[in-house]
Amino acid sequence: MPRGFTTQERDRISQALLAAGRELFTRQGLRKTALEELVAPAGIVKSTFYQFFDSKEALYLQLMLDEAGQVKNQVIDQALLSTDDVREGLRRFLHATLEVFETNPLWRRLVTHPEEMTAVAGRLEPERIAAMGDSNPGTALTAYVSDRQRRGDLVGDDPRVVVGVLQSVLLMPFNTAHIAAGDSGTYRKSLDLLVDMVATGLTTHEGDRS
Repeated sequence: MPRGFTTQERDRISQALLAAGRELFTRQGLRKTALEELVAPAGIVKSTFYQFFDSKEALYLQLMLDEAGQVKNQVIDQALLSTDDVREGLRRFLHATLEVFETNPLWRRLVTHPEEMTAVAGRLEPERIAAMGDSNPGTALTAYVSDRQRRGDLVGDDPRVVVGVLQSVLLMPFNTAHIAAGDSGTYRKSLDLLVDMVATGLTTHEGDRS
């Protein structure tokens, strides 16, 4: 018979599992993280883990849900949507997202290892994946781009193309050693210039709208 836990014990164990998952998944990924490594900091055995999460993938998803809400608030609500100026909104979005990659190692991992999200999706019910809902920054960005294209503020009529261009800028930090010979000052100036060029190139000008 499964051991019962007080509310305080359950909270402590849940937080310990989440903290261990965040550290281990960030450092070594989903596949290489063993269940024994996850439960050790919480002081529980492997069988008890399943009283808290159905699987490693479920723990990973919970971390993603927690991170997604925070990231969306940072890059969408406080950056992209913080101004009516579409060009400035894109600049703020790109800079805010680049900052997330620098300061949030788990989100950086999610972006650079999309196969882990695929593994999570393959093990969980569709309704669990859909739980990300409005907290998904990618969904919010696509909706914004689509709306602004309909208004004539952004070029093109396929939001996937504009999102793809924005994503190409966001990949730049993962190649810092190959840009500007690794010189950090030149790299930063190059990145700032690229952000400005992309934001300017994607937005229409007054008088240019069809």
